[in-house]
Amino acid sequence: MECLRHDDPSQIGPYITLVRFDAGSTEGTVPDRRYIARSADSDRTVIVSIPRTGVDPSRWAVEAEEVRRFSIPGLLPVAEVGGTPGFPWQAAPYVPALPLTAVLTANGGLLPEPAVRALGAALAQTLVTAHAQGVTHAGLSPSAVLLTAGGPRLACFGAVRAAAPDGEQRAGLQGLDPGSLAPEQAQGGRPRPLGDVYALGAVLSYASTGHTLPERAEIPVSLRGLITACLARDPAARPHAHQILTDLTSSATTATPGATVMDSAVPFSLPARVVAALARQSADVLAAELPIPIPLY
Repeated sequence: MECLRHDDPSQIGPYITLVRFDAGSTEGTVPDRRYIARSADSDRTVIVSIPRTGVDPSRWAVEAEEVRRFSIPGLLPVAEVGGTPGFPWQAAPYVPALPLTAVLTANGGLLPEPAVRALGAALAQTLVTAHAQGVTHAGLSPSAVLLTAGGPRLACFGAVRAAAPDGEQRAGLQGLDPGSLAPEQAQGGRPRPLGDVYALGAVLSYASTGHTLPERAEIPVSLRGLITACLARDPAARPHAHQILTDLTSSATTATPGATVMDSAVPFSLPARVVAALARQSADVLAAELPIPIPLY
């Protein structure tokens, strides 16, 4: 979390913004502008998102409305969508959460291999469910993976589709992590499930090496074959989500010490430092006070 800046909105819909959700250092690869905000009566606290400057708000609003209608375990549940054609927003109930980029910072380094496997299995389970319903996430990246005490949640739904329509180049666009963008999507191809698989490989690579496009030798040996296959430039050479899930769950190793949680029957263990960071965030948000309006004379 970071303090608000002068160019941040003080209010989004019925919610008064408290803090920025993302660190400024990751701003270039976060598809949305995300805030923690609270209703004026202090009854509801939410993670509220608005489109980045330069993104077509109408395309962004279509994706927000689409994800609001879904009931897919593992997706960040969007409860409200609102705003105007030029300033749409979406809100999800607040739970303490850290994007994967912040998780590595809180952990003081890379995630241990058992945690990477458990994270990958939980995300693969979400993709299996989504793909079975004909849904392509099209926004998976380290910034889109939010770790909570209840397991990982996928945010930034439809970021690739919102960034530019099919047929237009997406490479180099702000808000799209270049290492998580499948080559066919970067060239303007329609986002499809195997593009999600590429992005999942980038996320697992980031969690285990600190890079979305690593050198092969950097990847832990037991994950090297899977991550390399996910990152294949040819979509036909990539595994499907259900194959990834089988690979990660059948060869799972002992979970890393920490707080064990469950997500879609996939066990996931948070490192102790990450648990502590989530607790600090929760306390800070609970203690945050709404700004006092300045009276006009």
